Amino acid sequence: MGILSKIFTWWDGATIGTSLWSWRHGEHVGTDSAGNKYYRSTKQRTTQGYERRWVMYSGSNDASHVPAEWHGWLHHSFDGVPESHLPPPRIWEVDYTPNATGTGEAYLPQGALQRGGKRARATGDYEAWSPDA
Repeated sequence: MGILSKIFTWWDGATIGTSLWSWRHGEHVGTDSAGNKYYRSTKQRTTQGYERRWVMYSGSNDASHVPAEWHGWLHHSFDGVPESHLPPPRIWEVDYTPNATGTGEAYLPQGALQRGGKRARATGDYEAWSPDA
């Protein structure tokens, strides 16, 4: 099912068309710690005159899997590749974690329905109007 999934699916990794386009028109620039590969166009430019830049995800196609330094490169915040452009990470900086929404590791506040939907009463809670009150 490997080749069929590459032909017909777009949500998990690169399709055959994207792989061929990257091979023919792209130049591999770098790879991040998650295994995502970053490319730039060799000839084609955008309408604003910038070079085209794109990412081929190593897993599911989710934009939150792109680390901040590569996000800046993709959106032309700087020209250099992040390894050569950014200073070394500080000791207080935490490692990148992708968006956990919809997974088992997602943050659930105390009043979330998945945690029972019960929370402490607050002063701003709604009280319905009744004519007897």
